[in-house]
Amino acid sequence: MAASPRPAPVSVVVMGVSGTGKTTVGVGIAEALGCDFVEGDDLHPAANVEKMRSGTPLTDEDRWPWLRAVAGRVGEHEAAGTDLVITCSALRREYRDLLRDGHPSVWFAHIDTPREVLEQRLRERKGHYMPGSLLDSQLATLEPLADDEPGHAYTGQGSAQQTVDGLLAELADERPR
Repeated sequence: MAASPRPAPVSVVVMGVSGTGKTTVGVGIAEALGCDFVEGDDLHPAANVEKMRSGTPLTDEDRWPWLRAVAGRVGEHEAAGTDLVITCSALRREYRDLLRDGHPSVWFAHIDTPREVLEQRLRERKGHYMPGSLLDSQLATLEPLADDEPGHAYTGQGSAQQTVDGLLAELADERPR
């Protein structure tokens, strides 16, 4: 009897502006899927981190090397046939297009959180280089997922577990395993 073929890998890109809970939700999804988790912020060049820490929004020129590094991690996991959960703000369609280019495993989990919740979370967050003062620039840059993009937007208003459960249900509907 031949072994069943392994399902194609999935790379869940947990996206959204700062303060949505991408890391917490990403870790929860990775644990549920039993796969690797990568904190996309760790892939930023040092110059980007310093720029954000100083309160200066990143430009597209700043973002492209970082986005290519995120896409590179996706490609590594695809080549190995393994699932991945990675955080990346992926605010604009063209950024998401770069992440998907040549990577059929990508599925976006957009955490869409109301501004007042984001502001509260950013005020309470400790030890992160991204200041709340950059929220306006991120919200201005954000382009919601389009109908032709793989993934789903889910409210980040409830508990992190509610968000994880909701996104996992959507993933199972769109990418049955």
